[in-house]
Amino acid sequence: MGCVDRRNGRLDMGTAANSCGFIARSSAQFPTTHWSVVLAAGDSASPHATAALETLCRAYWYPLYAYVRRQGRTPEDAQDLTQEFLAHLLAKRFPRGAVPERGRFRSFLLASLRHFLVDQHRYHGAVKRGGGQSLISLDESEGEARLRMEPQNDSTPEKLYEREWAMTLLDRAQLRLREEYAEAGHVALHDRLKSLSLTEKNESSLAQAALEQGMTQSALKSAIHRLRARYRELVREEVAHTVSDPAELQEEARHLIAVISS
Repeated sequence: MGCVDRRNGRLDMGTAANSCGFIARSSAQFPTTHWSVVLAAGDSASPHATAALETLCRAYWYPLYAYVRRQGRTPEDAQDLTQEFLAHLLAKRFPRGAVPERGRFRSFLLASLRHFLVDQHRYHGAVKRGGGQSLISLDESEGEARLRMEPQNDSTPEKLYEREWAMTLLDRAQLRLREEYAEAGHVALHDRLKSLSLTEKNESSLAQAALEQGMTQSALKSAIHRLRARYRELVREEVAHTVSDPAELQEEARHLIAVISS
């Protein structure tokens, strides 16, 4: 199935985007996405924009947490700062100098966080353990567990943020794919097909897997192909949710490929 991040068994972006033809669709086919909804609403109190922004914040809190931790903050301080930052975003109190304009949510979020951290003394009274408004629940233990899995190198906070953004996106696509199979009552099939896609396989292993699943070898190969195709679609949807127009979709995909490949 192409390149694989074997550290966590994740299918990498090279599979979803590069080698498998991840091509941006035309404007007419470009879906209404979370970030485009937020931008279209501007600073208004649109419930749709608020819900879209909350969805994005819930999805991508960990790259922010990792960025703050890599700057030397304690786990407790990183959680409080991340929570307070997200609360400000959801209240549409965007940091000075980080006005949301057309573009990528990934870039806007990091710029906003930088401004927030520089100006954090303005919020000193709120950024205390238990003192902020918990609009989004963050799992500190999950964040620390994921952070321990990161290579212990001299990666900058920015590089860590970019990498975890890409990995979070891929994780979300993979989770959605598994949920789709589960809803159809085929979660075991999904897991077996995924394991085949993540390993070097030969005709003998395919024949054995087909026998286990009660399928012909041809049917098994078709099922693996459908798994890959649907995964590519879901990765594209996740990327699309974080950009404002189709012109940015392909470039954002290429950027994420480069981040994971580096």
